[in-house]
Amino acid sequence: MWPYPRTLAHRGGGTLAPENTLAALRCGLAYGYRAVEFDVMLASDGVPVVVHDPELGRTVAGSGQVSDYTAAQLGAMEAGAWFGPQFAGEGVPTFEAVVDYCKAQRIWMNIEIKPAPGFDVATGEAVARATRDYFAKEIAAGELLPLLSSFSIAALEAARQAAPELARGWLVEQIPDDWANTAKQLEVVALHCDHQQLTRALALEVKKAGLGLFCYTVNTPERASELLAWGVDGFCTDRIDLIKPS
Repeated sequence: MWPYPRTLAHRGGGTLAPENTLAALRCGLAYGYRAVEFDVMLASDGVPVVVHDPELGRTVAGSGQVSDYTAAQLGAMEAGAWFGPQFAGEGVPTFEAVVDYCKAQRIWMNIEIKPAPGFDVATGEAVARATRDYFAKEIAAGELLPLLSSFSIAALEAARQAAPELARGWLVEQIPDDWANTAKQLEVVALHCDHQQLTRALALEVKKAGLGLFCYTVNTPERASELLAWGVDGFCTDRIDLIKPS
């Protein structure tokens, strides 16, 4: 149930570049990573953009909400200087720009649908439809496609309705007691969880149920080896300098 790469660069470049930017993707690629995880939400004009926080201020200079600005306005904002002067001038990229780069470099994508509050359904629909359109040729050819994932059940359901041909993963912090029924209802192919909340016994249960099991965010080689021994299929990492891609 996990035909995807095992190790993913978290938000593009982990701790080595400003998250969710094209610079982060270039950094991950420089370390040999051809699989990434990143976050997508909607700008005010409905255009999907790659950013994690719904509020500006932490990684993107400015005030207010991402949903207050158009994609063009967000693209002109400073999203790299906070990390280091060498990254000054990096803006918030559109989802399309990130997909274009990843496709050109043959980088596989775990696309987290990250809706701003109140935009779950709209974001799930928009991201799924855009992904379906960007990968129309690959869908027709039966090639490996990106995986959509989200903490938002409403967004996952909307994505399923909009593009049922795209596989989805359900993100949780801690796997809940009713995980099996919920996963079946959502028709997801994988559970994604915080590795610190996972036990060997629960990992075995998930795998016995025929689901893929993915963990975030694993930052030591020792922990990565332990999780893989438990049957975990894949994980994302911030320490792309310590953990080799596979």
